[in-house]
Amino acid sequence: MIMSKKWFVIIEVILAVVAAVLAFIVIREQSVKNIHKVSVILPDSEASYWSAFRYGLKMAAEDQGIELFVVSTGSELSLEEEMRLIRYEIEHGADALIIQPVSEAAAGKKIEELTKKLPVMLVGDIMTDEGEISPLPVTGPDDYAIGKALAQEVLRDFNGNVKGKALGFAVQDENAADVISRKKGFEDALQGKGVRVSWTVSVSMEKSGRHRLENQSKTDIVVALDDISLIRAGECSAANDLHGAMIYGIGHSTEAIYYLDTGVAECLVVPDEFNRGYQSLTETAETLGHVWHVMKNKVLSHKVIRREELFLKENQEILFAMNQ
Repeated sequence: MIMSKKWFVIIEVILAVVAAVLAFIVIREQSVKNIHKVSVILPDSEASYWSAFRYGLKMAAEDQGIELFVVSTGSELSLEEEMRLIRYEIEHGADALIIQPVSEAAAGKKIEELTKKLPVMLVGDIMTDEGEISPLPVTGPDDYAIGKALAQEVLRDFNGNVKGKALGFAVQDENAADVISRKKGFEDALQGKGVRVSWTVSVSMEKSGRHRLENQSKTDIVVALDDISLIRAGECSAANDLHGAMIYGIGHSTEAIYYLDTGVAECLVVPDEFNRGYQSLTETAETLGHVWHVMKNKVLSHKVIRREELFLKENQEILFAMNQ
């Protein structure tokens, strides 16, 4: 009788242990199933100008317990290719998407149509056919304010007197919403100051000789409104192809910092790309974790950096993020 009770207790203990193990396995499997996958689609996604952004994504993914996948893409991404990538990621289990839209007007509407059933966050504004900003949520800086800040640096160096000065704009794509806003902010800040705009060059069109930056007329100032055009202007200046023009630009890559450090660029306005990555993924994760959460726009800061300020302690985090 005593032996029977002992075996009964032993069996009960074994069953309890087995039940606990099974419960742990079920909970663990369920936890794995609940890990959300977020796919990120960017043009030229492995380029250095995305380094700080990718680092922000990575840190947020670790903090939020998100499976992050950055799609590998080429330097030129057409609307058709971007839509194909979106469809592919949705079909292969993406729970949400973070997208840098191409600058074609139809992009916003097509992204909305393809992503009706899952959250999507843009990392750049997109203009509609009607010339309005797409209603999809965006994480990014105030581009108008960035352009205005850059103009104020020009005024600072010329003691407010730019009357008669000629300037040229270098941009990656003059139809991109961020470039349009930055250019307007810059021009508004110099309105009535007597400055003359000689030309605007889209460096993405440089295959044609007349569009090449070094083939433009001489100016006093070259204004580069994005990282790619800043690097292109830096290359031309280093080769003495800008006729001594002073370069002011917007940049956030190690190459952009190089041209600032070597004195080729007078100053940089640097958008907070780390936080663009971190906040875009964090806001997306919030939506995945809470059914009723509505994704919101996130407006990020920017910083003006001069050569003499480059290695100050307050700028070390920016430099560190760019090198990740």
